[in-house]
Amino acid sequence: MAKVKYFYNPHKLSFEKVRTSIFTKLLRVFGFISASVVAGGLFLIIAYTSIDSPKEKQLKREIRNYQLQIDLMNKKVGQLAVVLDELQEKDANIYRAIFEADPIPGSVRQGGFGGVEKYKHLEGYLGSEDIIAVQKKIDLMSSQVYVQSKSFDELAKLASKKTEFIASIPAIQPISNKKLRSMASGFGYRLHPVYKTHKMHTGIDFTAPTGTPIYATGNGTVGDVELGHRGYGNHVVINHGFGYQTLYAHMKKVVAKPGKKVKRGELIGYIGSTGTSTAPHLHYEVIKNGKKINPINYFFNDLSPQEYEQVREIASRPTQSFD
Repeated sequence: MAKVKYFYNPHKLSFEKVRTSIFTKLLRVFGFISASVVAGGLFLIIAYTSIDSPKEKQLKREIRNYQLQIDLMNKKVGQLAVVLDELQEKDANIYRAIFEADPIPGSVRQGGFGGVEKYKHLEGYLGSEDIIAVQKKIDLMSSQVYVQSKSFDELAKLASKKTEFIASIPAIQPISNKKLRSMASGFGYRLHPVYKTHKMHTGIDFTAPTGTPIYATGNGTVGDVELGHRGYGNHVVINHGFGYQTLYAHMKKVVAKPGKKVKRGELIGYIGSTGTSTAPHLHYEVIKNGKKINPINYFFNDLSPQEYEQVREIASRPTQSFD
């Protein structure tokens, strides 16, 4: 029941009932309805903007996951870049220096990986800028990794050749000479035992009993094997590659066969006194690019520094050669 309202009339000196017109009542009703509509609209707007629908929640989750993946990818790319930088640093300053290879120019290491058009298909999507930025980093690293892999291929070949070179060059004495008593005549001008004149002696003579084993001083392939009574007598030439050859002369018996591959330290024959030899010994030569050089510089594998100096002193004595 509506509450009855009264007001005081000073002219009549009495209370009278308040009478509300139909228009006022309608206006009040309309105002209430309008306020309700506005309030409802505001509630809907607030609810729509602040309360996510299931689909919006799913989209927001996907966006967060996407951003997390981008961040993780950026972090991983950064870590790989650090590793690649370290490899490039070692490649330039250590590996290539060891194998005497030319450094790779910085412009080649950076390399190109396509123009702007390459990334057109990635534009227009949510987070396109992030995706393109990461893709550019990946492409740059891929280019650098390719260059580095080619460098390692080159270094592997050089290492293989270096290993082969170290194994092939003459590096030991051709007979067992632990007490250093077998060296009789060195490289240089020596008195010839037959002609009694000073002639160039192009090798080193090792004296030892007939039948003493003779060994290859480096890996190689047996070349010439000649048997005779003049000059070098029974002798063997081994081709070591890299411009090196060794010659073993005045042998009693030759074990090596032409064309056979031999290893350093492998038996190739026995000491004798064939050809123009005056006593059992081995005449040993080292030949580099067709030129006969002093073998004294090629005994480093089985001599200590002190022994090497002793051998040099023995080889330099002005003795008579044996051939």
